[in-house]
Amino acid sequence: MSTVTPADWTTRPAPAAAEEWIARAAEVAAVLDTDAAARDRAGATPYAEVRLLKDAGLVTLLGPTEHGGAGQDWTTAYRVVREVAKADGSIGQLLGYHYLWFWAARLVGTREQWERTEAEATRERWFFGGAVNPRDKDVVVTEEGDDLVFTGRKTFSTGSKVSDVTVLEGVLEGTGLHVFAIVPSGSEGLTFHDDWDNIGQRLTESGGVTISGVRAPWSSALGYVDKEFQPRTYNTLNVPTIQLVFVSFYLGIASGALETAATYTRTKSRSWLHGGHERAVDEPYVIDIYGDLTAKLWAAEALADAVAAEGQKLHDEPDAVTAQTRGDFEVRVAAVKARATDVALEIGNQIFEVTGARATAASEGLDRFWRNVRTHTLHDPVAYKRREVGRWVLEGELPEPTWYS
Repeated sequence: MSTVTPADWTTRPAPAAAEEWIARAAEVAAVLDTDAAARDRAGATPYAEVRLLKDAGLVTLLGPTEHGGAGQDWTTAYRVVREVAKADGSIGQLLGYHYLWFWAARLVGTREQWERTEAEATRERWFFGGAVNPRDKDVVVTEEGDDLVFTGRKTFSTGSKVSDVTVLEGVLEGTGLHVFAIVPSGSEGLTFHDDWDNIGQRLTESGGVTISGVRAPWSSALGYVDKEFQPRTYNTLNVPTIQLVFVSFYLGIASGALETAATYTRTKSRSWLHGGHERAVDEPYVIDIYGDLTAKLWAAEALADAVAAEGQKLHDEPDAVTAQTRGDFEVRVAAVKARATDVALEIGNQIFEVTGARATAASEGLDRFWRNVRTHTLHDPVAYKRREVGRWVLEGELPEPTWYS
């Protein structure tokens, strides 16, 4: 990645309004875009990219202003992730997951826990990773005096090697209760593996992790008071919030694909020799495809923004969240997740129809957009998202809160 960082990030006042932070994210994207294809091919651990996010102030976007954070809400965070993902889907995912784990203390923890965590994380500019793959149930948490001891393995741990702290999750032995705790990523017994070798999202450091007797004080177990969990309906907003992060970088990747392809079409594509047009940009089918894909993208972005605003109302009044309001929100999220998936995959594929055969050269890197979306959209089957919407329409059925709904 280019080592050039806009000098005025450290000399001019930090952004204040949401639109200013989105503009800052666009500046970050411009830096990432300079060598995005080359970095994708190299697949190196993104230490410099995370440093860029820190230097730009994006890692403390959700942090309290009294501790140096931006004090922004989720509607802004989603837009920031979308902007960054336009240039680099991997870094957009890393940033989005960072916001999720930063928020985990507020989602699950007591007020004292999340206020303390957010203050320290903001002051120290922590970058978060998470070892919380719900399909792996082999992390066991045992008690040793005033400590909890995590032991097991997770198949995926996004952000692992580039994080300052990691959110651990396991099941308290003999209870079936899940326990979350935030530990330093350099903790003894925490071993991140270099086994992330997938076709897309290559820079997310999403490989496995072995957890061998990692200790955390009982007091750090999020949401527990005197070793008893204090449940709230707000706790169940984890999935819709996570899914909107997914939507954000899917749509960002799709937007970046369209912008990159359009530049290629303007500057490099040749018109078809039998089409009767001198320039590729005058080809009727090229114009039609760009118009069609852009309309679909804009529609999905508008839906995503509307659903994000609906969700923010729940975040603003966490104690007022009910099973009904949570369920209705999850249905809306399921709908936009389904649309964003389809639109992003279509754009990633169709851009080759309007750029031409030479655009498949590895040096152009246009395939990375489709690879990135294809890789992550397999996180959970989109058919089950459509099912949530369909059952709600036909029967008024609310999705049961699970790790995926």
